Amino acid sequence: MMAQSPNGLMIRKLESIFPLSDEERNALASLPMQVVTFRPDQDIVRIGDRPTQSCMVLQGFTCVYKLTAEGKRQIVAFHVPGDMPDLQSLHLKVLDNSVATVSPCTLGFIPHEALQGICNRHPRITAALWRETLVDASIFREWMTGIGRREAYNRMAHLLCEFLVRLTAVGLAEDGTFDLPITQTELADAIGASTVHVNRVLQELRADGLIRSKGTQVSILDWEGLKAAGDFDPLYLHLRQDGDA
Repeated sequence: MMAQSPNGLMIRKLESIFPLSDEERNALASLPMQVVTFRPDQDIVRIGDRPTQSCMVLQGFTCVYKLTAEGKRQIVAFHVPGDMPDLQSLHLKVLDNSVATVSPCTLGFIPHEALQGICNRHPRITAALWRETLVDASIFREWMTGIGRREAYNRMAHLLCEFLVRLTAVGLAEDGTFDLPITQTELADAIGASTVHVNRVLQELRADGLIRSKGTQVSILDWEGLKAAGDFDPLYLHLRQDGDA
């Protein structure tokens, strides 16, 4: 079930990285949004598309990916509820990546015309959306560092830390536990390892007492230990702290 209204989720996500006024919240709450459900493993937009709307994840998980000429997939980002995985299409008219579901998803589509209108009327919302894309770029840089310089065990630990922090920010994790409806194949495509290696790494994390998993549910048993294993510092997520402007 969705924890809150579609527009309310968007507001909560933006407020996790940018302070909003009552007027700005009201403006965001009035944005038109078409809600659509998707099956797992379904493309939402594809490389080369020229979309006229951007989507927000309301429920489920999506990924941004690219394919090599041989058809090998590299997932370059996961997006969780509250995220807008194709927000760049507001200004980059031709997409240079594809976005797909990795679980059953509910998405809210907002016309570019409506987003451009709210940005023209509320310059600070423009700044909030700009910061959203800058945070996405920061996550890309962190992932690139991990793929280039960390071992698979450490990359997986880092990714699980990231999921916990991002899901907590939108109220979808509690006491270190969250739902992670992502297959080992998809995790392998994200961390640049084989599915067999991902299975081994997850077993090692469980054996080391860092995590517990049952079905799609993951619990972090030793937060400090998992952070150390993943070389994780949440600075790159740029979440607001109390008192931040």
